[in-house]
Amino acid sequence: MDQRVTQFDEMGGLDGLTRAPYQKLSQWLAASPPELLASRREQAELLFRRIGITFAVYGAQDATERLIPFDILPRIIARSEWAALEKGLVQRITALNLFLKDIYGKGEILKAGKIPSELVYHNPGYCPEMAGRRVPHDVYVQIAGVDIVRTDDHGFYVLEDNARTPSGVSYMLENREVMMRLFPDLFSMHRVAPIEDYPDELLATLRSVAPPRASHEPTIALMTPGQYNSAYYEHSFLADKLGVELVEGRDLFVKDDVVYMRTTEGPRRVDVIYRRIDDDFLDPLTFRPDSALGVPGLIGAYHAGNVTLANAVGTGVADDKAMYTYMPDIIRFYLGQEPLLQNVPTWRCREPEALSYVLDHLDELVVKEVNGSGGYGMLVGPHASKAQVEEFRAKLNAQPDNFIAQPTLALSTCPISVAEGIAPRHVDLRPFVLQGAHGVRVVPGGLTRVAMTERSLVVNSSQGGGTKDTWVIDDAILGQA
Repeated sequence: MDQRVTQFDEMGGLDGLTRAPYQKLSQWLAASPPELLASRREQAELLFRRIGITFAVYGAQDATERLIPFDILPRIIARSEWAALEKGLVQRITALNLFLKDIYGKGEILKAGKIPSELVYHNPGYCPEMAGRRVPHDVYVQIAGVDIVRTDDHGFYVLEDNARTPSGVSYMLENREVMMRLFPDLFSMHRVAPIEDYPDELLATLRSVAPPRASHEPTIALMTPGQYNSAYYEHSFLADKLGVELVEGRDLFVKDDVVYMRTTEGPRRVDVIYRRIDDDFLDPLTFRPDSALGVPGLIGAYHAGNVTLANAVGTGVADDKAMYTYMPDIIRFYLGQEPLLQNVPTWRCREPEALSYVLDHLDELVVKEVNGSGGYGMLVGPHASKAQVEEFRAKLNAQPDNFIAQPTLALSTCPISVAEGIAPRHVDLRPFVLQGAHGVRVVPGGLTRVAMTERSLVVNSSQGGGTKDTWVIDDAILGQA
């Protein structure tokens, strides 16, 4: 993969000629006056404010909740393109679950020398309390968000795996609802794959992994850290869509290794907890004793097989950025297949030869903390000052194991609507993958995140990025201009 090639625009390709999936959108834009787009932008912002879609940014001086910027132009992917991407996602999540089952079980991949044992056992995401434990139906990651980037007409690459508590699905669903309100004419011109059944699919997934001793209609609850969490809007939104109770730790208690929820009608047994709380805060008797967010005895009930936690405890080891570099080997080891989706080329700074290369090319690379997230703790070499580069050089020399590095990719761009007209901005894609007792399901589309600042490569909401609706359209309409 050539990382410094001409930037690929998903509407205009590399040669400026409109690609087939965007033909109808291009014609619509040509016929739409600027006043119409400006009006739709204003209406979209008003709708989002009324709905109350917000995101809190920790540590910001203006730490009040804010709207995530939304772009009114859809990102469009042909069904044939999506089908190939979907197969790769199914393969990846299948292998990832087998990997987690193995490292908390027999550890065959470690015995085979495919991954250094210390990278697993010394990993902050590895949970020794899960060693030798089975989880219901052997499903560790029920909900995954896999970040995908594109560099050309055919090249989809995995940027990272999110296997702990992936967020963003509420924005995917709300984006679609707003778009259907504002652009019924555009929808009528395309056959867009629906995403509205995601809550039903998620509910079915959670029910399928209920403990064997649960009732025919298992009780499910969504556990949130509370209203001050940055993703609280999403927690309340999903609980409402799923038709389940939104609970905090104080709403639950454990008796005789069974989890109960306090209700106005008395205690009610809980079978499945979709938790949006990190491992360390789940149970003060097992993890952090100072946690006021968790439930004393929850892990005891979990180990007794009386409750399912989704995602499983200890999945953080799988979305560590150093572990990410071994995913091709993980797929080959467990499935005997070549990866259908390639990783972005990555240097493991823990390896002396890789570290030497990274130190010599810091101004060309993106350097990330292996346990970082949200766009924090990273260096984008070409856009960094000399002081920032030297700061990271010191960090790398002091703790090389904490970092990986990747080339500065020529990420694809998509058109967005701004006051000045139509402009390209860099994007990535987070498809959402569900794995239950009966297989894997991928929502057709996912959340497209946009770097709203010109030439920026950082799409994270916490860093000022925005979102747009993602359309998967039938190939049958392509070329029917």
